[in-house]
Amino acid sequence: MSDDVLSVIPTDPHWQPTRAAADLVASLVEDLAPGLPDGAEVEIDVTWYDTITAVDCGGNLQGIGCPHCGGSIGVDWWADLLEAHCDDGFTTLATVVPCCGTATTLNALEYDWPCGFARFEAAIWNPARTWFGEEELTVIGEALGHPVRQVRAHI
Repeated sequence: MSDDVLSVIPTDPHWQPTRAAADLVASLVEDLAPGLPDGAEVEIDVTWYDTITAVDCGGNLQGIGCPHCGGSIGVDWWADLLEAHCDDGFTTLATVVPCCGTATTLNALEYDWPCGFARFEAAIWNPARTWFGEEELTVIGEALGHPVRQVRAHI
């Protein structure tokens, strides 16, 4: 069985909230992402990571673009990178892109379906909605104490 996960992460990959702010956000997203019509409730996981962790979109990833040359970066390159850091996270997001050899950060790449990096994540499993609207993201960010972005994974 496959799952869909709608994650909310801070825009700054290094930033982490207080426990109280995270609890407030968990309650807020639970209200904004009700369960499925069959009565099943959503599961919300709130996680603090010791190191920067990739929050990727799983099977939704269509492609990756280079912010410097506009070239395409192979999804296999991305998959290998995630595999290499799946156990210990990322100590740096600095990288050299394979298309043009330019130094950049993983956070600056242009992902076709959003991906991100974080030390904090609020993940909603199998919500009855696809995305949060901009106003909702603003409210979530204000509750968390930092602007947020979202990633939707299909796993």
